[in-house]
Amino acid sequence: MAIDLSRISLRPFNLTDVDDFMLWAGDDQVTRFLRWKTFTSKEEALTFINDVCIPHPWRRSICINDRSIGFVSIFPGSGDDRCRADMGYGIATKYWGQGITTKAVKIALSQVFKDFPNLVRLQSFVAVENIASQRVLEKVGFLKEGMLRKYSYLKGNLEDLFVYSFLATDSFPVVDP
Repeated sequence: MAIDLSRISLRPFNLTDVDDFMLWAGDDQVTRFLRWKTFTSKEEALTFINDVCIPHPWRRSICINDRSIGFVSIFPGSGDDRCRADMGYGIATKYWGQGITTKAVKIALSQVFKDFPNLVRLQSFVAVENIASQRVLEKVGFLKEGMLRKYSYLKGNLEDLFVYSFLATDSFPVVDP
């Protein structure tokens, strides 16, 4: 059954999200392309939500009816790098391929340039094998700038990454209700 995309929202994380968080952050398929490891205990997840998610400058839970099914994070630069920020995201496997991540990234775009007035460039680095994530960025209007060969270690493997960007002057996608 298709999800009604009007039920998708972004909000800050709460400690009460821990059980929902474990459903997706405890899944190796979800964390495969993320820098963080798969969570194996509720205690570990609570510590992460409390120490990382809640104080983070811009980490939001992707929610359906206020239940956490994934996340979008924006990592703003500082000093001379305050003009740019990095974006990452992930979502529970049961929601893959339904347009939910695309909608969540559109919502994030509509907010982040307002929340960070010095932000000019939002960028995202995507593993070459992560076709689904590349499609999300392209649907939302990010520009694929190129491939960074042997750019970064991911789960112990040196990976080629594509770099995508969205500028504050680009055409913002319409966020459907």
